[in-house]
Amino acid sequence: MGVAIRTAGEGDREAVVRLLDEAFQHDPVSSWVFPGEAYRRATHHRLMAAFTDIVLGEGRVDLTEDGTACALWLSLPADAHDEEDGPARLREAVDPDNDRVELIGRLTSGIHPSGRAHEYLWMIAVAPGHQGEGLGTALMQPVLDRCDRAGLPAYLEASSARSRKLYERLGFVSTTPALDLPDGPRMWPMWREPRS
Repeated sequence: MGVAIRTAGEGDREAVVRLLDEAFQHDPVSSWVFPGEAYRRATHHRLMAAFTDIVLGEGRVDLTEDGTACALWLSLPADAHDEEDGPARLREAVDPDNDRVELIGRLTSGIHPSGRAHEYLWMIAVAPGHQGEGLGTALMQPVLDRCDRAGLPAYLEASSARSRKLYERLGFVSTTPALDLPDGPRMWPMWREPRS
């Protein structure tokens, strides 16, 4: 049986934020950005809300009908570039005293490929009780199929070894050296060429 997926709208914002917050509470990168469980529980949701707002405004959020998984996508043109002060503004809005909120934005912007239009999977989240059920693949496959038909590549940064394996199964390959966060975990920039 297939997974019912729809495009999320503004009315789904809070559900998407809750899902992202719950799914990434123990993610290595989120744990680095917000060290300490109590601090992360109190603050992490604000970063997930900021990401959700950006993607609802500029991209697309795909959501399973039952609300157990979502994917945040941006379609980036070949000449896309990040606002230089974007990471600083994000830090100010989310957690002004936490320089890691800004640093993660600057580091990932620095490794993001340019020069070719592509689909960017900003984040994908599956509720902890539903991980391993194929929901991530179900969310990604329609977009990857569209990429293949349109001749568009796709890009993402894997934040864990487990997610990296999923992305490799879907045709993504590591592109540049891994990004080692200062005194923190590793992230893997991954690129997928369209399949004919």
